[in-house]
Amino acid sequence: MLVAIKWCAHALCPGPKGRSSVVDVEIGTRLGPLPCSQPHCETSGEEDLGVRTRMGMCLSPNIVFFPDQDNYKELFGALDNAFLVAYAIGMFISGIFGERLPLRYYLSGGMVLSGLFTALFGLGYFWDIHVLWYFIIMQVCNGLVQTTGWPSVVACVGNWFGKGKRGLIMGIWNSHTSVGNILGSLIAGIWVSSKWGLSFIVPGIIIAAVGVACFFFLVEHPDDVGCSPPLHHVMSEEKDPEGVTSDDGPLGTSGHSSTEHLESPKEPSEEPEAISFLGALRIPGVVEFSLCLLFAKLVSYTFLYWLPLYIVNVAHFGAKEAGDLSTLFDVGGILGGIFAGLISDYSGGRATTCCAMLVVAAPMLFLYNRIGQTGIGTSIAMLIVCGALVNGPYALITTAVSADLGTHESLKGNAKALSTVTAIIDGTGSVGAALGPLLAGLISPTGWNNVFYMLIAADVLACLLLARVVVKEVRGWCGYMARKRG
Repeated sequence: MLVAIKWCAHALCPGPKGRSSVVDVEIGTRLGPLPCSQPHCETSGEEDLGVRTRMGMCLSPNIVFFPDQDNYKELFGALDNAFLVAYAIGMFISGIFGERLPLRYYLSGGMVLSGLFTALFGLGYFWDIHVLWYFIIMQVCNGLVQTTGWPSVVACVGNWFGKGKRGLIMGIWNSHTSVGNILGSLIAGIWVSSKWGLSFIVPGIIIAAVGVACFFFLVEHPDDVGCSPPLHHVMSEEKDPEGVTSDDGPLGTSGHSSTEHLESPKEPSEEPEAISFLGALRIPGVVEFSLCLLFAKLVSYTFLYWLPLYIVNVAHFGAKEAGDLSTLFDVGGILGGIFAGLISDYSGGRATTCCAMLVVAAPMLFLYNRIGQTGIGTSIAMLIVCGALVNGPYALITTAVSADLGTHESLKGNAKALSTVTAIIDGTGSVGAALGPLLAGLISPTGWNNVFYMLIAADVLACLLLARVVVKEVRGWCGYMARKRG
């Protein structure tokens, strides 16, 4: 029940992101400045590799989103980036509040506000609002309040599950991200050609309703219901799953065993203080995984925002069909997250698992661009495979790795670091999420091939940034094997 509530709590938050890419494609078809009576209204717009295209649709000229139709590409870019930049900035602050406020109140309030701003964005359609600043303000507010979600839910799940099977459990639980994107695209497809405002109003109501359910039923910690807390440091001599030991970091103290670390929080007389922002940065592995996530999320969010348009331009599908087909990328993301969690639990190497998937993802992205649109079967298979390889490391870092580092040995049992560490890692990744669609918009006029080269380069950089942690994990395995042999 607890996991289901937390799953629903965050499954609906990515929805507005997924909806916007499909809705924007359809709205873009309604922005052609030429009335339907003119003979060249039937232009396909395929020569435009920019943000939106008319896709040959001839619609009434009075159906507009903004009054200034000539620069609609810049307007849509402003809307997309308003949300992403606000989300990235707010994430660094949100984790600090998450450590100091009751997570149940914090998460529930954020979800209700997110539902409100999402619905207000859609109401702009029915209120006949054509002022750009209204929609930008709604996007910024929504981006800020949605930052309450991720640090809170990861901290709650991390409080309940120990390190032994955390990767698999969180990989399954993290399916909410891809499901939210899929639901967002499917919901957008229902009203995208008629009343696009409902694509935001209906999910906004659902988000707020789930927020109310979280307020009444969410349990933050096992102690609150008389359950035993999990063991966060299942450490032994043979391996260190993060490739780092407690004496590596400035917060660590050599000579203390993991048992001593586990016993340290047992003192009921003192309540540990929440970790500071700089203190969280000093935890071994936080910086490396944060920078890796920046580039991994850059690739993932570029696909999230641009895949429907890419399918429209290359495979020549309509807006709804492109949105439905693009959900297969998120289906692959579900499988990739579960697979990454399972392998990392078995091997004890979170960084090595991420690095291996990123290495394979680079050539698969190249192949998808080359042969992915040759047939519907090939396109479906390639989208699922690419989604698994791109979103697998992204899912593992934002869940299991964040929880591992938030309960690192060097914290000596202080559990008030989960939210801050999660916010730092995901906040850094969100910078990449904001940069990816922006860079794609700047590069796409030169051709889709260059966009994919940019994504492949980002994928390689994400892999390289984990090199130090991977080397430590491999050394740990070699040392264990040597000790096992004698």
